[in-house]
Amino acid sequence: MIKITLPDGNVRAYAQGVTGMDIALSISEGLARNVLAAKVNGKVVDASLPINEDADFQLLTWNDTEGKQTFWHSSAHLLAEAIEALYPGTKFGIGPAIDTGFYYDIDMGDKTLSSEDFKKIEDKMLELARQKNSYVRQAVAKADAIAYFTEKGDEYKLELIDGLEDGSITFYSQGNFTDLCRGPHIPNTSFVKAVKLMNVAGAYWRGDVTRKQMTRVYAVTFPKQKELDEYLHLLEEAKRRDHRKLGKELELFAFSEKVGMGLPLWLPKGTMLRERLESFLRKAQVRAGYSPVVTPHIASKELYVTSGHYAKYGKDSFQPIHTPDEGEEFFLKPMNCPHHCEIYKTKPRSYRELPLRLAEFGTVYRYEQSGELHGLTRVRGFTQDDAHIFCRPDQVEEEFMKVIDLVLYVFKALGFDNYSAQVSLRDPENKEKYIGRDEDWEKAEAAIIRSAQTKGLPTVVELGEAAFYGPKLDFMVKDALGRKWQLGTIQVDYQLPQRFDLEYTGSDNQKHRPVMIHRAPFGSLERFVAILIENTAGNFPLWLSPDQLAVLPISEKYEEYANELFLQLQEQDLRGYIDHRDEKIGRKIRDAEVAKIPFMLIVGEKEAAEGKVSVRKKGEGDLGTMPVAEFMALAQAEINKNLASIK
Repeated sequence: MIKITLPDGNVRAYAQGVTGMDIALSISEGLARNVLAAKVNGKVVDASLPINEDADFQLLTWNDTEGKQTFWHSSAHLLAEAIEALYPGTKFGIGPAIDTGFYYDIDMGDKTLSSEDFKKIEDKMLELARQKNSYVRQAVAKADAIAYFTEKGDEYKLELIDGLEDGSITFYSQGNFTDLCRGPHIPNTSFVKAVKLMNVAGAYWRGDVTRKQMTRVYAVTFPKQKELDEYLHLLEEAKRRDHRKLGKELELFAFSEKVGMGLPLWLPKGTMLRERLESFLRKAQVRAGYSPVVTPHIASKELYVTSGHYAKYGKDSFQPIHTPDEGEEFFLKPMNCPHHCEIYKTKPRSYRELPLRLAEFGTVYRYEQSGELHGLTRVRGFTQDDAHIFCRPDQVEEEFMKVIDLVLYVFKALGFDNYSAQVSLRDPENKEKYIGRDEDWEKAEAAIIRSAQTKGLPTVVELGEAAFYGPKLDFMVKDALGRKWQLGTIQVDYQLPQRFDLEYTGSDNQKHRPVMIHRAPFGSLERFVAILIENTAGNFPLWLSPDQLAVLPISEKYEEYANELFLQLQEQDLRGYIDHRDEKIGRKIRDAEVAKIPFMLIVGEKEAAEGKVSVRKKGEGDLGTMPVAEFMALAQAEINKNLASIK
């Protein structure tokens, strides 16, 4: 007998060789009908795989992220089976699950695939799904695997097999299709009830531009048609909220080919939005004891050699800037932390000065591949709300928890309520990717885990996601469409203080090494703004809106009153504009609505004579005519309400 420990801590005894599906049936037949896979000692496996030792055990369904990933990976095999049936001779590359479904890279030879073929493939997938074919796992000797795909003439699979060790190779088969795959998979094809092919794109084999370009087919599947319908509705909503579309319509930012790909130009309204965000965080940082600093946009190559960033990322950065002096090289700043280390070193430090908190809105530059650029979410030049805390080892956890409080304060202020915290640790099987001693890594990882637990944060642990110099706590935010984004981050670093030989004099009058905490609540300001635009659909809270109001004179006769009114509003720090166009008032109102202006102040003969304004609020309509002072009090009350909810 073996002991199976369930997620609730309950321990059950089963005969050796029991499968995940057997365990599910012993709990509930209803549960068993929904099981897609199992998790045994942290590893996702087929629900039919025998378990031969004591194990921590979890059943995975559609409601689990890993269950979805298994469902979509199995659907990729179903897609391949349908394509092979409809287009014999097609060769297959890889078909992984992704966050929004799955894709398969295929080589159709002289044939091409377009959206006109989608319906035929979708119908074939559903036809095959209804056959309820099991996904069958088979261990295969390397020679047999080579023979199988040699006979099929699939050079892509043969290349993949070439990199595998004999004894580690498995095939999965369902219906008439067999694929090279490590799994796991869902029990059978009948779980797939709804299918949608999304688009096709070109993709170089193994991401190598010198290799053949294959056809990448993107698709998504669901266990219910209703869920697919809801997903497609969300996609339409995503198009409506797309920050690239709204950024152009609201005149927030732009891109120029002459300036360069991935280098955003912030327009006046977008700059106002940025400045409001920066001002908000600057005030919070002052209250939290941070000191502002400014560092250059370039630095000597030697700085990044010392930090280790050059060895790690130098080849993927912008090429060095060579000066007329022989051997002198500069790099566009890819990160702020080495600069802050040099600020720390400007004078001797005492333990009494620590923690020292240095903050900067620093613009950095990283050479992202052109195919990876996407609006503001993936750019080549971006601003980080960066800060580095230099502290004593005994201060690490207290400072780390204070940063958690700051990150959550920012999220609350901007309406990001749906988030989780990811504890990103190094990969214990691949330690050469990281720098530093094991004991320092262990201390840093333990500090992060304890701090998150003390704060009661919902966390997941991801191995291999640490920075090369230290573990981190990444804040994953779900937006209004349910998509997950990594925004804020906090990192514990024992390595850079060593590489830069940072010291402080302790109470024992001896030299000691500080610990460094990296933190960025916004992360990239560009990405944060992009997610904020999409989360609010451009309807920013009044305190943050670039234009809080529009003064709309009915005709040019009332422009003098409109100008006087606008000056009064500006004196109360209310932002906006006067619409001086020779247009009818109905057109001015519609345009202000489209521009998502919170308040419209309509002025005509009666308003000018009485010193009043006719107020219209976006989403609520006409609020009536009122004295100017009453409107200003109304607007200020809403701003105060916004800010009070933050505190």
